[in-house]
Amino acid sequence: MKKGVAITGMGIISSIGNSVEENFDSLLNEKLAITRIEHITTVHADIIKVGEIKKTNSELVDDLKLTAENNFSRTAMIGAYAAKQAVKNAGITSINEYRTGLISATSVGGMDMTEKHYYDYFTNPELVKYISCHDGGDVADKIAEELGIKGLVTTISTACSSAANSIMLGARLIKSGKLDRVIVGGTDALAKFTINGFKTLMILSDDYNKPFDNNRKGLNLGEAAAYLVLESDEVVEKQNKKVLARVSGYGNANDAFHQTASSENGDGAYLAMKKAFEVSGLKPSDIDYINVHGTATPNNDLSEGRAILRIYEDEKVPDFSSTKPFTGHTLAAAAAIEAVYSVLAIQNGVVYPNLNFETPMEEFDLKPHTSLKNKNIEHVLSNSFGFGGNCSTLIFSKS
Repeated sequence: MKKGVAITGMGIISSIGNSVEENFDSLLNEKLAITRIEHITTVHADIIKVGEIKKTNSELVDDLKLTAENNFSRTAMIGAYAAKQAVKNAGITSINEYRTGLISATSVGGMDMTEKHYYDYFTNPELVKYISCHDGGDVADKIAEELGIKGLVTTISTACSSAANSIMLGARLIKSGKLDRVIVGGTDALAKFTINGFKTLMILSDDYNKPFDNNRKGLNLGEAAAYLVLESDEVVEKQNKKVLARVSGYGNANDAFHQTASSENGDGAYLAMKKAFEVSGLKPSDIDYINVHGTATPNNDLSEGRAILRIYEDEKVPDFSSTKPFTGHTLAAAAAIEAVYSVLAIQNGVVYPNLNFETPMEEFDLKPHTSLKNKNIEHVLSNSFGFGGNCSTLIFSKS
């Protein structure tokens, strides 16, 4: 196995907690956070369930000490909130001491601000500043500004695999010697646009999502942000830093099949996992736990399950589960929050339960792990697949 890139800090805010510790406690104690919509006025409020962060925008403004005239979208605020945690957790006191970059993922961007002010800004020039924070790049710029980063700042938006590609690019930049340290991750807040869009696709559940269950009805949307600090071995050695885990493998491929659906046999997922194993030098049998994408949609779970079986062929599939019944599907942030969960699984030797599972799927004999399990975990494989067929796999390993 190749050594991989060091992870030295993590930060997260999601529906199940406002810190790494709170999230882990919720995972251990099966604290659900899928509820009816509280903070968005929508005709779907009493129909669907979501994983909503319970902090209001006003509370986030206070937490970040922003001025009343700020034009931070909710996506930018929760992103800055999590990124600051990660930098603090990594013990960084001088952000530009080494060549440092930020790679931030988002799909929604500042859509919440656009929805609020779109119909008025044509006649009220004072509202233009809220429309200007619409694009995903503005989110990354604002997070970089809050952190004080002077180096590379860029945005990745590949739907639900966005944060995985952010982590992958950050690792590659460090391995190639382009940067010494990269803050990587993703952030997405709930918005009417997202809710309406997924409702139109008819893949939202009116109940709790049930990944890999034969009677799954669809996903619950969620909102979250998570960031990891990746650092080179040179920085780790110079500063005698604690390494939480390592990014040992990564792969990206595309189904090139459909705008919103995965191919029936999981071609993109299979190729992404295959590439991640090649990069890491690991074998499928080395994996102790798979954090599956597991959206609980009929298409995804079938496609991902078949891809996993193709990877493992005649071998036993390791323990696997989806953590989306806890948080909902957080879109561009999904791979980032699940990266944090993967590192915590390695550090604490736990497999998380796949909640709500009852009936195995008819198409194959795959059953997710449904209760908390303690075991030694050296390597975790984490899958994230996005609209447009963009499939990404990350492998995290014990340091």
